[in-house]
Amino acid sequence: MESSDVELDLQRSVQAVLRELSAQAPALQSNRGMWRWSLHKKVERDPGKSPALVRILLRELEKAESEDARHIIIPLLHTLMYVLTKATGITEELHRRTYAFCKRLLTLPAPYCTIALDCAIRLKTETAVPGTLYQRLVIAEQNLTSELYPYRERVFLFVDPELVSPSVCSALLLEIEAAQGQQTPEACMRHVVSHALQAALGEACHAGALQKKLLASSRPALERYFHAVVTAVEQMAREPSPSREGHLERLEEIYCSLLGPAATARGRCGGDPLQDQPLSVPLPSPRITFHLWTDEEQLWKELVLFLRPQTQLRLSADLEALDLQGLLPDWELARASMLSTDSSIERDLPLGADELLAPGSPEAERAGLQRKGGIKKRVWPADIVMPSSWDGPPGLHRRTGRPSGDGELLPGVSRLHTARVLVLGDDRMLGRLARAYRNLRKQETQRFCLTPRLSLQLYYIPLLAPKTSAASRHSELGELAAFLGRMDPWYESIVNTLCPTIHKLAEMPLSLDTSQTVDPFILDAITYYVRMGTQPIYFQIYTVKIFSGDLSQDPVEDIFLTELKVKIQDSKFPKDSFSPRRRGVAEGPGAELSICYQKALLSQRTREVTVSLRATGLVLKTLPASDTEVSGPTHCTPAAAPDTDHTCLKVSVTEIVKTSNLAGRSFSVVTNTFRTAHIQIQSQDRRLLTLSLDKDSCHTYKDVVRFEVAPCPEPCSGTHKSKVLGLSSHRQEMERNKAKAKPLLMPINTFSGIVQ
Repeated sequence: MESSDVELDLQRSVQAVLRELSAQAPALQSNRGMWRWSLHKKVERDPGKSPALVRILLRELEKAESEDARHIIIPLLHTLMYVLTKATGITEELHRRTYAFCKRLLTLPAPYCTIALDCAIRLKTETAVPGTLYQRLVIAEQNLTSELYPYRERVFLFVDPELVSPSVCSALLLEIEAAQGQQTPEACMRHVVSHALQAALGEACHAGALQKKLLASSRPALERYFHAVVTAVEQMAREPSPSREGHLERLEEIYCSLLGPAATARGRCGGDPLQDQPLSVPLPSPRITFHLWTDEEQLWKELVLFLRPQTQLRLSADLEALDLQGLLPDWELARASMLSTDSSIERDLPLGADELLAPGSPEAERAGLQRKGGIKKRVWPADIVMPSSWDGPPGLHRRTGRPSGDGELLPGVSRLHTARVLVLGDDRMLGRLARAYRNLRKQETQRFCLTPRLSLQLYYIPLLAPKTSAASRHSELGELAAFLGRMDPWYESIVNTLCPTIHKLAEMPLSLDTSQTVDPFILDAITYYVRMGTQPIYFQIYTVKIFSGDLSQDPVEDIFLTELKVKIQDSKFPKDSFSPRRRGVAEGPGAELSICYQKALLSQRTREVTVSLRATGLVLKTLPASDTEVSGPTHCTPAAAPDTDHTCLKVSVTEIVKTSNLAGRSFSVVTNTFRTAHIQIQSQDRRLLTLSLDKDSCHTYKDVVRFEVAPCPEPCSGTHKSKVLGLSSHRQEMERNKAKAKPLLMPINTFSGIVQ
């Protein structure tokens, strides 16, 4: 195919992606997400098309910049960076044009400047040291051993068998196993060596002969070539001013040792153009482990198991003394503090306590890592209680090709591990994830063994039941996915379109033969999402305190993420178990409710309102119903929402209004809506309530007479309460204001975050 035909074909594919983003044509809805996939596959099958595609994407980006068509900038930029990561024949001039374009985007507001800065940082190194992005990505995702780049990543795919059919679970598991069965460590090392040499040498690299040589090499020889290439790339990338020419000289020496001086000279003089065409070097899919969701503690256990093999070898002495118990099998050994039993009286000391230990003995070393009584002080930074402690400061500090959040929270301890937790399901699954996330944060207040070592990234793919006649039920369970699609058009196009495709895969006959070469669309879309989805949207978690009609039962606390629905039961609680019904309250449909809430005002001041009304039900929603209702601080970064006063619940009350006329007494139904962050509701006429959290039948509470809802605080923020005791009243007030509970926000990664 001639170059003009190639560019015309690629141009048509790029235009199809743009029409998908810009238009609402019904003909394009069925193929949403496929255009991006087919575009990347064209380049993957024929690497020689990569420079042409980069030029086309750059031209479209510059056109969008001049026409201020911002809605297509982020999707095109992600597509371009994905091509640059995988390609080998990109010239220095194209790299510099892309870098200059990203620098111009820094003048735009977030999220454009955030994403552009991240791309510019990576491009600067890739321009001087071609192949760096590919090499670091493969090493981290495939857990290849490298002292110069010790980062590790893993994708944890969680599916709840109660919410997802067994056929879907089996289909996903088989597709993952079929793709990853071909990704042996030897194959990945060959890919790294081949890609680095082709990216640096370009047309001078005899790709066919190189591939044959690597396939014929033994495992020790292959490891030697692999470590030589990684050392050359990493050492040059860490130079203050990396030189492309110096990098080329180093890789030419490795290439010469592989194929000999004759092959190197033949490559420089020009060989057979048909044989020297660049070969496709695949980018292996990340390592994905499939897990069936069992309980809320499973997430914590899987993350600890992910860290354990490497962590015990990399702990600094200070951290090992601080919290080594957090990784021991006996979970109950770790405590946030220790009660002192030392009376400070000499005769109370145990026998032998004044004996000196021999220097260098094991007992002396253990004694140096222990404290006798007293409060066990922790020395982590004060801002560690923020949810952003998992990721570091939002967005602007990532190093080239390294996982996000690779900064050090404690001296000598780097975040060498990145856990990408991907959940499939509907809003009920997200409610269960929120509980697991809150429990994980609670565990960290006691053990503190994950936060300084692990960058946690959360991803979500909506998987709803196939559409039936109950279409309303289908849409109710996908409210959060619809919100993410409205906020991020690229998420809507890539992720929200996977649900019908996954169900089609489950209906296909299963193939147990994993030896065949597969080209899976679903796995490719998942891989693209976890690699390029780096911008989180934060969601406030709410806590509800539930009081039962049985006074012998203690109040119950639970949390919800998207919705709390209240229904009126037909039964009543006994008169002697609660206050009697007020006089003058007429019987009728619904229940008499007392509602006390803090009204949300534009001035950010709070005003408490108390009303009594008769209602048949209530719904408390955390997500806005449309784009115009988006409250920025509720779903933006933690830095933008430092106070819980900014978060809002949308409360819809179905009120019964009594009217009297000549025909008699009648009742009408009116829906009232207001916004608040704190609310208390109590039944006044002995009618019991039923609460349903996140539409989940497993979290439904009956026989409720009163409940209170408020933003869920960060579990760590409660640790400051003990410090306030014993101080003067003025100092206590100052300490309480300083240690004000921060809201617990759960991040879900998207491609762009919220695009206003």
